[in-house]
Amino acid sequence: MNVTNPTIVTIGIFACIFLIIAVLAVAFGILGQNNKVIDKRLNKIKFRHGKGKNLEKEQAKKNLFVKKETSILDNFIPKPDEMRKRLNKTGLNITFRKYVITTVITTITITFVMKFLSGMTFMPSLMVGVFAGLFFPHTYINMVIKKRLALFTKQFPEAIDLIVRGLRAGLPVTESISAVAQEMRPPISTEFKTITDDIRLGKTLDEALWSTAQRLDTPDFKFFVISLSVQQETGGNLTETLHNLTEILRSRSRLKLKIKAMVSEGKASAYIIGSLPFIMCGLLSVMNYEYMSVMFTDPKGQIALIGAGIWLSMGAFILAKMINFEV
Repeated sequence: MNVTNPTIVTIGIFACIFLIIAVLAVAFGILGQNNKVIDKRLNKIKFRHGKGKNLEKEQAKKNLFVKKETSILDNFIPKPDEMRKRLNKTGLNITFRKYVITTVITTITITFVMKFLSGMTFMPSLMVGVFAGLFFPHTYINMVIKKRLALFTKQFPEAIDLIVRGLRAGLPVTESISAVAQEMRPPISTEFKTITDDIRLGKTLDEALWSTAQRLDTPDFKFFVISLSVQQETGGNLTETLHNLTEILRSRSRLKLKIKAMVSEGKASAYIIGSLPFIMCGLLSVMNYEYMSVMFTDPKGQIALIGAGIWLSMGAFILAKMINFEV
């Protein structure tokens, strides 16, 4: 068997890619156990302090009248409900159907460009197209979610301060939350307006808050919801509790900024090392294109470039996990 045959090498690369994806899926499953434990604890607190049995019965009744969003694409896409939750976190009008159509169009476009404009053969072009179709929409959604949650987290202590001032002035909690929706800017005003609308439509305060907490999935807001739930069950000075919560949230923000400053050197090194292959490839292409053209026109060179891109992506992923700290 000729191991230098491009077809055999392509099949081998496909097998390696599937193996890498499987390993990453297992790793994400292991790493996701911490989130599952946290969610179980939060559900216990919600059940204990939020009269969970009654909430479950009421939610079951309401689900009878709520039309669940479904699509024929659900049969082909894994975990469509999780994808819809991610799209809802963006705060944009991005439906599940639009996301899937964008992914397919991106895959076909990149495959066409690599095949007919770059001179690659079909299999490497298809591999690049599939990777681009999965990577770019997913990355865009992640960027929008992170940007929105970062802005929400930055505004959230000010929103709690506004609620505290409303409580000290004698307003009830619901009116103070409504004041946040009216006085502050998006995304904080959008989320608190959703809470106000849910309460006006018949939901209890606990239901509206936990629904928003599940949609946002940020620990800062979950601390706020737990504080209100515990206070409603046990009583106490809610104003002082929320004031202490703002101090804790601001301390977490300062700690995050300190960690960001400490890992900035590692990020700079990663950016420099990661950009060197592209810089050298560009310089060699400008100085002697015939020397570098083999990597783009020959099937073996194309496969080598794809393999290098895969390993470079894995290295960037590992570096990103090494400098990502949870506070």
